[in-house]
Amino acid sequence: MDTDLKKYIRSFRQTKATIPTNIVFIQTLMYQLCKGVAFCHGHGLLHRDLKPHNLLMDKKTMMLKIADLGLARAFTLPIKKYTHEILTLWYRAPEVLLGDTHYSVAVDIWSVGCIFGIPAELVNLQAIFQGDSELQQLLHIFRLLGTPNEEVWPGVSNLVNWHEYPQWSPQSLSTAVPTLDKDGLDLLEQMLKYDPAKRISAKNAMEHPYFDDVVKEGL
Repeated sequence: MDTDLKKYIRSFRQTKATIPTNIVFIQTLMYQLCKGVAFCHGHGLLHRDLKPHNLLMDKKTMMLKIADLGLARAFTLPIKKYTHEILTLWYRAPEVLLGDTHYSVAVDIWSVGCIFGIPAELVNLQAIFQGDSELQQLLHIFRLLGTPNEEVWPGVSNLVNWHEYPQWSPQSLSTAVPTLDKDGLDLLEQMLKYDPAKRISAKNAMEHPYFDDVVKEGL
């Protein structure tokens, strides 16, 4: 693999080359990511550090591979207690930011959703949620998705790092990722659900209509 997704995105800033934001390009990369995550989860493995730097790719074939399992952990039911000091900040799930230590596969799905904002990263050269501390990261999330409450996320107010936060109403995800079509925005919304129990699984994400046009043979 000749590069990783982070370097690939960064190369556009350095070369000022044409940015490939066409839907097939994004669909192909995201389908492979969902397939790789589904494989990990199907074998009882949490990656816990999904981010563009850990996604290797071949620029010619658009093949993508998940790398760096240094923070990966096996998981079983019932869910064991884990450290919350995982995941690069920009791709860290809100339950982890709020101190939940009994998280599961949904933390990887949140990271996939943030990576799904790659059209925004390719166009704006920055992540959807770009905080410089755990608090700032939460506020970035709340400003876009709205401040969570017990109605949308039962149990959120009981998490160890929960406080009274400013109250924001949810914005349309199209404001953050305007290049995604209707199906893409629907899939992204399902990946960025506040309640971990309601987030789409990687396996189900592969069956989403957004990927209907992907040529899946060989991926």
